[in-house]
Amino acid sequence: MVIQLLVGLAVAAIAVLAAIILKRRTPDGPPRDAFPVPRQLNRNDFDNPSAPWLVAYFSSATCAACKDLGPKVMAMASEKVAVSEIDYEHQRNIHDRYGIAGLPMVLIVDADGVVGRAFVGSTTATELWAALAECRDPGSTPDPDLGVIL
Repeated sequence: MVIQLLVGLAVAAIAVLAAIILKRRTPDGPPRDAFPVPRQLNRNDFDNPSAPWLVAYFSSATCAACKDLGPKVMAMASEKVAVSEIDYEHQRNIHDRYGIAGLPMVLIVDADGVVGRAFVGSTTATELWAALAECRDPGSTPDPDLGVIL
């Protein structure tokens, strides 16, 4: 009977000790984006840095989604919108500088280099155009939060 009592006390002590250790453990940090998006770009790293707007398109030759998205992004080029495709195979240094981990990635950037909207993965031409319109003229689209960076 005494042995059973001692074993029971030992098990209870271990359980209490484990509970104290677990309670003292620091909580996990806040969740992180699977593919972080840069918040600021140096406009001199991209084509036509004097244009009021930049659409930076990070891609790779091995990315299937990039092949479909490329023409949609390139169609956005105009006098006021510079479009730069940053291909991983040819401009890896820029991918590395900005920590680009998810492709394709499209960033809509103002004249100061502030990223206003971002898309990671495939998206539609309609969403890209709407996000650019919303950056240029806030409140002008039915979905003002499209591509917003959280």
